[in-house]
Amino acid sequence: MNQTAYNIIHDPGAAPIKLWTRGVPLEDEAREQLRNIAKLPIIHRHIAVMPDVHLGKGATVGSVVPTVGAIIPAAVGVDIGCGMIAARTTLMAGDLPDSLAGLRQAIERAVPHGRVAARGKRDPGAWASPPERAIEGWATLAQGFRRITHAHPRLAKTNNLHHLGTLGTGNHFVEVCLDEAQRVWFMLHSGSRGVGNAIGTHFIELAKQDMGRHIANLPDVDLAYLREGSQHYDDYVFAVEWAQHYARINRQIMMRNAVDAARRVIAKPFEAQAEAVNCHHNYVSREHHFGKDIFVTRKGAVSARKGELGIIPGSMGTRSYIVRGLGNAESFHSCSHGAGRVMSRTRARKLISVEAHARATAHVECRKDAEVVDESPAAYKSIEAVMDAQKDLVEVVHTLRQVVCVKG
Repeated sequence: MNQTAYNIIHDPGAAPIKLWTRGVPLEDEAREQLRNIAKLPIIHRHIAVMPDVHLGKGATVGSVVPTVGAIIPAAVGVDIGCGMIAARTTLMAGDLPDSLAGLRQAIERAVPHGRVAARGKRDPGAWASPPERAIEGWATLAQGFRRITHAHPRLAKTNNLHHLGTLGTGNHFVEVCLDEAQRVWFMLHSGSRGVGNAIGTHFIELAKQDMGRHIANLPDVDLAYLREGSQHYDDYVFAVEWAQHYARINRQIMMRNAVDAARRVIAKPFEAQAEAVNCHHNYVSREHHFGKDIFVTRKGAVSARKGELGIIPGSMGTRSYIVRGLGNAESFHSCSHGAGRVMSRTRARKLISVEAHARATAHVECRKDAEVVDESPAAYKSIEAVMDAQKDLVEVVHTLRQVVCVKG
């Protein structure tokens, strides 16, 4: 009898793929993408696949890719350090105002979000004049950034300071939630913004160049990797760790600004440090697994070491979870980073009506227009099925439901 909670794909000449996907859909394209990654000679032991898995660029979202002596920049991706932060407050549901529209508007004013790319127009997703918190945060990042841009001058012309403390677009959000005891939480999702995107894009191209003629041997050119000792390996390791630090500070600043905004709307004084989690889910880290020091790239996955707290958000209108890791060695101590898409954004915009989105988010104070239907719950897998598929990876500590959601 099979006692494991995962299925295995093991093609000849490739590393095994262990999939925690029982009870959740897995696209054929994502399965093939995983098989391509498994063919790489740098994979250590096996690839672990989380239940929120879906097709990504180069590497599959919801995958844990362990490598020896090399890193795949496209597996880390361009939203370097993207992740979550959550803080439990001393407020209860009854302390919130009857109308939550004012609370949502206050957070929207405090946290720049969205994007306008039109020439000559100010981007509402960036600071026109960075506030003191952004300047203070940048002071801890500036020296590292100078080192990066000294070696790679083209990265100097990026949105860096002006994006620090800003949300972005797509699936990034700020939420006010209630847990199972009706306690109020603040939770948000974002990463390293424009500068992280530029770093990721830059080094993906450099990895392709460094591989030269050997790139023809890859199953996908986007899986080009930087080998230890290669021309750009050390530069990338430093830059990606810097971008991950930027992402963590970015979330901290936004959380402080969102809480301050809420204090201007909510009459009752409150604290927001009762419990806090700040975790990446698009990143690479140096770790030790199965007797070897390696790099672990979690592309849409969260570290879930034994006792470690993490965040697994659902989509707009569904539940989210604060979890505690069970330290499952077979998953490289990892769990899913969310529900995972079941529709592409293009398909979601075609199939999900504004009316259907409004019904699915009726209990949430949030945008209900055509520009956000690609983030509607129907575009995502069932978060309940995802959680059920990873019961041996994490245990639930708190179950949250949104009452306010700010989208970029």
